Amino acid sequence: MKKSYYLFNPGTLQRKDNTLKFTPVTEDENGAAAKEGQPRYLPVENIDDLYVFGSLTANSATYNFLGQNGIAVHFFDYYENYTGSFMPKDQLLAGKVILSQVAHYQKKSKRLIIARKFIEGAAHNMLTNLKYYNRRGKDMADIMDNIAKYAEQIPSTDAVDVLMGIEGNIRQTYYDGFNLILNDFEMGTRTRQPPRNEVNALVSFGNMMCYSLCLRAIHQTQLNPTISYLHEPGYRRYSLALDIAEIFKPILVDKAIFKVLNKKEIQSKHFDMKLNRCVLNDSGKKIFVQAIEERLQETFQHRSLHRHVSYKHLIRLECYKLNKHILEMEEYKPFKMYW
Repeated sequence: MKKSYYLFNPGTLQRKDNTLKFTPVTEDENGAAAKEGQPRYLPVENIDDLYVFGSLTANSATYNFLGQNGIAVHFFDYYENYTGSFMPKDQLLAGKVILSQVAHYQKKSKRLIIARKFIEGAAHNMLTNLKYYNRRGKDMADIMDNIAKYAEQIPSTDAVDVLMGIEGNIRQTYYDGFNLILNDFEMGTRTRQPPRNEVNALVSFGNMMCYSLCLRAIHQTQLNPTISYLHEPGYRRYSLALDIAEIFKPILVDKAIFKVLNKKEIQSKHFDMKLNRCVLNDSGKKIFVQAIEERLQETFQHRSLHRHVSYKHLIRLECYKLNKHILEMEEYKPFKMYW
């Protein structure tokens, strides 16, 4: 099975026969390379994509090699913001699907059906997380009731901007539960740009990871990532990835946050406070990324397919379902945790 590789240090990426050679470097105070470290060799047949968290030097021959082998590269800046991706050539794009995507966006009734499904799935998965901890002695009753009341409005809402408002209310209410779930940390108010405390830093970083995972899955189907239904399509962003990520953030990101904090795998020492901004340091990023990767590789018995499926593959299956809905082959039903 192909997997993701994570490059945390600055370095140079080169083709070496049928492998990739990554040579980490230490940088001086001016950001110039000062000393090379031990090279790391990555066999291309095992790589799905690369996540780059430090500065990377690579030439066009290397990117040609990456493209030929279908390897995507996702870039993040020092403050954990997703900045862009290198994607292999689109091999699967189909004119019929793009036309159908656009038609479903342009016709209000069809767009609303899909937008409602995204929020419906997200709300269900948030409630499932809260129910898990409620069964373990955390009193989530009021929070769950409030989310359920907001969710009841979804079927009758006939404007996408109102749906976005409902989604915001559901998520903010859900985040109130974090203070009950987490043992030694509090989320407080959700702050994004920049995150002001440790939990917000993990949420922001994890959400960016989820966004890039969804973008990669979309790219492996016939869907166009710029045509979306809940989030408004815009310039310089792949808004369909934002739509699909709503379903998977509770399943992938939030589960990982609860694990690393409650098991004390990540502690206060794994964060840096700079200019009223809280970010994970390098060791913290490695621990959190490992937790997300373990979650992605975890498998479960899929109800419809009657076989074990990894959470990473589950995202691509979600794209396939949406593709079938757009082509009017099968009604789209968002993935909902059922355990």
